[in-house]
Amino acid sequence: MEIVVGVTGATGTIYAVRLLEVLKENKNINTHLIMSEWAKKNLEIETDYSLDYLESLATYIYDHKNLGAKTSSGSFITDGMVILPCSMKTLSSIANGYDDNLISRTAGVMIKEGRKLILSPRETPLSPIHLENMLKLSRIGVRMVPPMAAFYNSPQSVEDIINHHVMKILDQFGIIYNKAKRWDG
Repeated sequence: MEIVVGVTGATGTIYAVRLLEVLKENKNINTHLIMSEWAKKNLEIETDYSLDYLESLATYIYDHKNLGAKTSSGSFITDGMVILPCSMKTLSSIANGYDDNLISRTAGVMIKEGRKLILSPRETPLSPIHLENMLKLSRIGVRMVPPMAAFYNSPQSVEDIINHHVMKILDQFGIIYNKAKRWDG
C-alpha cells in the first residue's frame, strides 16, 4: 500500500506524528511525506518531536516546493492521500485547483485520478468560505475528517483523543487500528 501524507501549517502536527508512527508499524505500507515550511515550524512549536524523528517515520520524503516529484503525477500509483492537519489555505487551494505546491498538486492528482483524498481541516470557528470549500470538495468525493474529540469512548488522556482521530483516518483506508476505543453500543 502506498499512502501520501501531507502536513500543512495548521495546528495539530501531533496527529501527523501519530499517524506516521502507526503506519510505520505496518511493513506493507509505504508512506510518502510532504511537509510545508509552517508544518515544520509547528512541529517545533507544538511538540517535543524533531523533524529528523518525523522524517524517520516516512518511507519517502519530498520537498513541498518540488512540483516535479513523483507524487505530482497521475502515473505514480498510490492508494490515496491524507492531509493532516489541513490548513484552510491548503483546503482552498485544492478546492480551487490552485496547485502552487506539492501538497496541493498531489491532492489535485488524487482528485483527477479518482483516488482517496482525506482532509483533516483544522480551524475554528469555520467561516462560510471554509464551509463552502469543504462542501465543494465533499461533493466530488473528498473525505472531510476533522480532528474532533469523541467522548463516548471515555478518553483518559490527550493521547486517547489523538489515537481516536488516527483510527478515524485509518478507517478511510480500511486499516484496522486497535489502540483506540470504538463505540460498542
